[in-house]
Amino acid sequence: MVRSRRLWTAGLLAVPLTLYIIIVIAPLLYSFFFSLTDWNGFNPEYNFVGLKNFERVFSDPLFSNAIKNTVIWMVVALTVPVVGGLALALLLHEGIRFANLYKSLFYLPICLSLAVIGQIWIWIYQPRWGLLNLTLEGLGLGGATRAWLADPDVALAAVIVAWVWQQLGLGMVIFLAGLTSIPTELTEAAQIDGANFRQSLRHVVVPLLAPSTVVVVALAVINSLKSFDIVYIMTRGGPFHSSDTLAMFMYNESFKKYYMGYGSAISVVLFLIALVVIALYFRQVRALEHLYD
Repeated sequence: MVRSRRLWTAGLLAVPLTLYIIIVIAPLLYSFFFSLTDWNGFNPEYNFVGLKNFERVFSDPLFSNAIKNTVIWMVVALTVPVVGGLALALLLHEGIRFANLYKSLFYLPICLSLAVIGQIWIWIYQPRWGLLNLTLEGLGLGGATRAWLADPDVALAAVIVAWVWQQLGLGMVIFLAGLTSIPTELTEAAQIDGANFRQSLRHVVVPLLAPSTVVVVALAVINSLKSFDIVYIMTRGGPFHSSDTLAMFMYNESFKKYYMGYGSAISVVLFLIALVVIALYFRQVRALEHLYD
């Protein structure tokens, strides 16, 4: 009976495991392999160049620019979705009127793909008839209008705003789930002891929301590292590489300039950064599990 169950388990796992190896593991290994070559993506012949691609990566000013933009994106991802999502969750958890409607409206963007989000914000940022410029003109701030996605000084910020608009709903839902798990007796006891809302939030609610905060932060950072589709739709890394991220830079080098070996080296660096972030996430999760045991 036990042997039959094991055979059934192995049989059921064989198909998804095989697909995972073909779709995920094999391309990953190929990326590591081709990062050591000068392959252009088309020619079946290529030369092994060792670590030259990685030497070029760390001396390339465009890579440094992409790293800088990615770090800016990560910093925003570590603050705005967390603080904004928590603020929305606290507001809606208090039972304001039409709370369910507001929850649906704030959560709706996360149900859309980033490609759709990018197109929506392209219309908002449109210089002539876009909602943002029309609103600024209506408020008498016509001097602040600009071609948001064509200005190197604000293009990256404009794309990040669109991304944050989507991510806020995800943080809100996770924090709402965390708030519902907090026993009301604890907050009531804090109020009886004379704690005001700010003190109760700082000493009771926020510490008990630590698991939810870890999840929100981890998802936001990981999503920021792989932010490609919204950048591609809105700016394609421009103008003048001002909105390049690591994922966008890797795509441009691999599929527009056909430096597939160099692009593979960039993908390896991106993979290692994501691996470090994920390792820190699991370390924090284990620490929280030990704390609440």
